[in-house]
Amino acid sequence: MKEKIIERKDAGQRLDKYLNKLLPEAGTSFIYKMLRKKNIVLNGKKAGGNEKLNEDDTVRLYFSDETYEKLSGHNNAVINDKNNADVKNKKNHALPKIIYEDADILFMHKPAGMLSVPDGSKNESANDILKLYCEERYGRQDTYSPSVCNRLDRNTEGLLMCAKTYAASRFFDECIRRHFVRKYYLALCEGEIKEELILDGYIKKDERSNKVKVVSSGDESRHIKTRIVPLEYSDGHSLLMVELISGKSHQIRAHLASVGHPLAGDVKYGGHPYRGLKHQALAAVRLEFEKVLPEDMPENIRDIHAALLKSIPSGHVSVLPEFAIRLQINYNTS
Repeated sequence: MKEKIIERKDAGQRLDKYLNKLLPEAGTSFIYKMLRKKNIVLNGKKAGGNEKLNEDDTVRLYFSDETYEKLSGHNNAVINDKNNADVKNKKNHALPKIIYEDADILFMHKPAGMLSVPDGSKNESANDILKLYCEERYGRQDTYSPSVCNRLDRNTEGLLMCAKTYAASRFFDECIRRHFVRKYYLALCEGEIKEELILDGYIKKDERSNKVKVVSSGDESRHIKTRIVPLEYSDGHSLLMVELISGKSHQIRAHLASVGHPLAGDVKYGGHPYRGLKHQALAAVRLEFEKVLPEDMPENIRDIHAALLKSIPSGHVSVLPEFAIRLQINYNTS
């Protein structure tokens, strides 16, 4: 018999989802069969699988050690360790640049040139680095894998929201879906933008060129809205604070290019090389979380929000972008 005490990182998810992660080699139908036969019980009682887990709940699995090892995939540990070693050896095992961290969440500053999440290639991603960091610090996780919860283009640097627990992933998902977090980018574009702009349109992707273009109509799911605030103008370029009111891949790059102001260094969208930059002058520099969440939010999510505000009362997480340092741009992160 194996007994699992539900930890904070796993609380809030359904029992069947937890079991699928705990026993990845078992299969969903086998797990439900074991629940029906009471070979798997929750807090000593028969369970259906749809129960929400709470911290300190007890899950008992009446399996032999051999069966548990087989269904949990621990027999593949040697292979997994080899794969992890391969990732660790890449680029000398880069460490995440952590802006803030607590028991549930972490904010990382992703550099330009790095993937946010794996794309099937052997290139190291911010998600890979996060997992290795958490594994080295907290040990291997069987039932929840730390994850990056928002994506930035490979050549866009800036803040990534990272979940170390299941509850944290729900917190970020809800904040993004219900607009409880506002996302701001620092950008340098060609030409002069004299006043605040609200750009509205629809985005259409060309799979062959991996580019998008802005069109006047389309499916509502492709609707985009971007707020542009000019900060200063110098040497034929405007420094901007950009708010993503809705967020889609390449949105800022395509929106600015569509009005004749491509980003400096963004050759893909019509910009010109600029002062040795190898990528577009764009960075996700600030996240602003609402100070009050609605009453319908689950308690564990509200606890995560409260912990963040206790450490950062403003609810604002900011970073100084590397491109601004390189170009000697005087930018205040507050």
